[in-house]
This record gives sequence, structure tokens and C-alpha cells, in this order.
Amino acid sequence: MIIRRETEEDFTEIYNLVKTAFQTAKVSNGKEQEFVEQLRSGDGYIPEFALVAEEEGKLIGHVMLTITYVINGHNKVESLLLAPLSVALEHRDKGIGSTLVNESMKLAKLKGYSSIFLVGDPNYYGRFGFKTTAPIGIKCIYDEVPDDVMLYCELTPGALRGVVGKVEC
Repeated sequence: MIIRRETEEDFTEIYNLVKTAFQTAKVSNGKEQEFVEQLRSGDGYIPEFALVAEEEGKLIGHVMLTITYVINGHNKVESLLLAPLSVALEHRDKGIGSTLVNESMKLAKLKGYSSIFLVGDPNYYGRFGFKTTAPIGIKCIYDEVPDDVMLYCELTPGALRGVVGKVEC
């Protein structure tokens, strides 16, 4: 297996991978593949932070980090959003998702980013240092996202000290 940056030639295969992966996910709105395209076409897209796992010429995993903000009135604090993480069903429970998350976090830290947010399972993402945001006064901009799945990780200790508001997720 190799981890590499996504390329434009991968976009159709990534779309299908994400769609198929989320058909068997515990939580899904069925639109994750469109969310990838939306993130990719937005101002926060960082091509070097969109990674794929490839095995024998086939994409088996994908993750993206894009720029997001914690907004409180006129104050905006830049951060990253990890979304979505996708692994093909037949390749789950082999460490591929963990490898993609760890590699993306390593890249983010190397490029000077200090925090990452995501909406996801705290039991899964807790192993990477993610915690729920509600105790620190940060919520998702979308009220329908439950507090227990809005997560953050500080790549730099204390990076979010004193930061409150809502995350564009």
C-alpha cells in the first residue's frame, strides 16, 4: 500500500470510493461524495492535504484536510477540517484509516497548522487525540450536528485556548 496525494485523474475513482464506503458506514447522509467535491472546489482546498491509499493500482482509502474557521462574531481563527475519511469495506480494520489520519496530521503539523476539527465517532478518533468540542465552547455551525460528534485535536498544545465559537464544518 502506498499513501500519496490525490490527482485530478483520481477524482472519479475517489467519488465512487467515498460513495461506496459511506453506504456501509454507521453514520451517513448519503452525500459525502458530493461533500468531497464541494470541499475540493472551495477556497479551503489544499491539494497536498488530500491523500489516497492505493494498493495494486486501486484506490482503497481517501482523506482530506481543508481550511476551516472557528467563527465568533467578527473573529475568525483558522484551523483545518478533516472530512471525510473513507476506506473501502473490504480493506477496513487493516490500519488504512489510521495511516491516512496519521499522515494527514503529520503533514498539517509540518505546514504549521495548530488544530484540526471533524465530525465523527469519538471512540474511533479518540486514538488520535481528538476530543469533543463542547467543553471548550466550540460547536458546529450546523445545529443538527450533535455535540458528542463534533471533535477537535490540538497539534500545538494550547492552540485553542480562549477560542470559542462555531466551526464551519
